[in-house]
Amino acid sequence: MAASTGGGKAKYIIGALIGSFGISYLFDKVISDNKIFGGSTPGTVSNKDWWKATDEKFQAWPRTAGPPVVMNPISRQNFIVKSRPE
Repeated sequence: MAASTGGGKAKYIIGALIGSFGISYLFDKVISDNKIFGGSTPGTVSNKDWWKATDEKFQAWPRTAGPPVVMNPISRQNFIVKSRPE
């Protein structure tokens, strides 16, 4: 028997991936959009006037903050950025 190079396996894996994405999309569409388990879309999501008023409210708040910081992504520590003396 000759050893197989595995070239035939890729089409099954790719096909299975595409199929699983298709099934996931259909389930999401039926459950979320068609609301087969009941429920409704909240007014805070569907009402554009509510969103606009809320955004204006947040933009109107006074902003106070401390000094600017830089986060070190490795140690997850924040360091205060100080201006350099010139």
